[in-house]
Amino acid sequence: MKNNGTVLLAGATGYLGGFIAKELIARSISVKLIVRNIDMVADLASDSVEVVQGEVTRRETLNGQFDDVATVISTVGITRQKEGLSYMDVDYQANINLLEEAKKAGVKKFIYISVINGPLHRDLKMLEAKEAFVDALKCSGLDYTVIRPNGFFSDMRDFLKMAEKGSVYLFGNGSQKINPIHGKDLAVVCVDAIESAKTEIAAGGPDILTHNEVGQMALLACGKPINIVHLPHWIRKLTLWAVRTFTSPKTYGPIEFFLTFMAADAIAPRCGGQRLSLFFQKEMDVIKKRGTG
Repeated sequence: MKNNGTVLLAGATGYLGGFIAKELIARSISVKLIVRNIDMVADLASDSVEVVQGEVTRRETLNGQFDDVATVISTVGITRQKEGLSYMDVDYQANINLLEEAKKAGVKKFIYISVINGPLHRDLKMLEAKEAFVDALKCSGLDYTVIRPNGFFSDMRDFLKMAEKGSVYLFGNGSQKINPIHGKDLAVVCVDAIESAKTEIAAGGPDILTHNEVGQMALLACGKPINIVHLPHWIRKLTLWAVRTFTSPKTYGPIEFFLTFMAADAIAPRCGGQRLSLFFQKEMDVIKKRGTG
């Protein structure tokens, strides 16, 4: 990859952001990491990696940080609301702050990580804010690429949590298909996007699996007998109604996201070589070591 100038990465302390930072460093790309807690990435600092302090939810802390930056990559977003911040505060407004500073500094390109099929699910609280930002990005005048993964390997830990207890619960007949992607493989897609002319890139892992197959992998990794319980969709729909009616967006946001995506296929172009079965095995090895430590 030719050098297109400094890349500013926002979200380097998160799951995907950490892999992107390592991928940028591996390609000898000049990087600026903007983080709230410098200590969390201090070990990455070098002649080609500058670590600066800033809070993306407070635009005043970003002033001057985008000088000489050619590309911004943002993985900023929250899965579960915390510290009193809403999805609109972070997934939308924090990214707007980054975008406005990028425009002011003359940044050439903005790369943003959203979710597969996001425009089809704008009614979900977690995606309402993300897609509102995508709308703003498209109108910004900057070159841009929206990356749309269809689920991280880390999200699949929910299957392991169920499997550890001896049963995996699925909705319908479990034939829905997905090809989740490892953060390491997705990082390659994100960094490749620096030179891509595509405005949207969907990305999934190498294996297209049914929910039944994912459940079986999780149970095998836990050393449990195959025990998959199929629940009717009316239970899923009733649960959705209940959480939306009786809880706050802070509580039901991740629940409605999970329940919605568990009901349909989510297949993206296959990328990388990381395998979910091996990820499950490594996760269980870590859990076992903690248990004996």
